[in-house]
Amino acid sequence: QVQLVESGGGVVQPGGSLTLSCTTSGSVFDTNIMSWYRQAPGKGLELVADLSPTGRRHYLDSVKNRFTISRDDAKTIVWLQMENLKFEDTAEYFCAQEIKQHPQDQFTKYWGSGTQVTVSS
Repeated sequence: QVQLVESGGGVVQPGGSLTLSCTTSGSVFDTNIMSWYRQAPGKGLELVADLSPTGRRHYLDSVKNRFTISRDDAKTIVWLQMENLKFEDTAEYFCAQEIKQHPQDQFTKYWGSGTQVTVSS
């Protein structure tokens, strides 16, 4: 069983910073794309950032140059460093990872349960 657990959310003033963490536990043979998504109240889920096994990063346009996605060498933790936070960054943030538990498996996308980020003055 694979489990992803996010942490690091909270309330921050505009212009402030937060770093989210997503820790993976369970039996993992390989990890492909590691991602962060968010869902603001009344809006759909949107991809914030992702990181490929080769280190290629992709960011939502509105967070470029403010957010940074990174991971540890073992691919057990993925972080999202968020700087210069804006009101519109308020959302529930979810991590997602494409994981194989066995060599013969296809990659399956696993999700964490989310962590709330609120930007408020």
